[in-house]
Amino acid sequence: MAERESFVLTRDVNIVTIPDGTPSTLSKGEEVTIHQSLGNNYTVVTERGHMVRIAGVDADALGKEHHELHTLVLETSAEAVEKNCWEVMKTVYDPEIPVNIVDLGLVYYCLVKALDDENENAVHVIMTLTAPGCGMGPVIQGDVEKCIRALPGVKTVDVEVVLDPPWSREMMSEVAQLQLGLY
Repeated sequence: MAERESFVLTRDVNIVTIPDGTPSTLSKGEEVTIHQSLGNNYTVVTERGHMVRIAGVDADALGKEHHELHTLVLETSAEAVEKNCWEVMKTVYDPEIPVNIVDLGLVYYCLVKALDDENENAVHVIMTLTAPGCGMGPVIQGDVEKCIRALPGVKTVDVEVVLDPPWSREMMSEVAQLQLGLY
């Protein structure tokens, strides 16, 4: 995570408001301050004090470079794809919490099933949210689906959000608890 920097947007940019998840737009010339730049997205605070998320593909509007996600394993076996799934899910962050969703304990399950074509797999992820009704839930769910769909050997992705069992801070890894000062 970088120091808090302020930038003037060089072009109009699509955003998602936090915490309600409503899509909107910020205009060229508006000043924003980066609150969090983890994974492939930016959480920024606008001049009016609103917290919003700017997708990594729009990094150029902040004067930043877009970062492509790279897989660790190029193999397409179910085992290799599962390893890549867990690794790319570690690049997905709740926009308000500087810890990835895996270490937060939001991902309960990742099953990779080989399909008839030996180079293609179906991926099923079961995850939860830190709070029921979280407006950013569909955004985070979409981030997980998008990063897994981009992996080699993945044909289909199903990301299921469940609320039972409910998330609790005990589900967080020790690393996450240390990062947040809870341990």
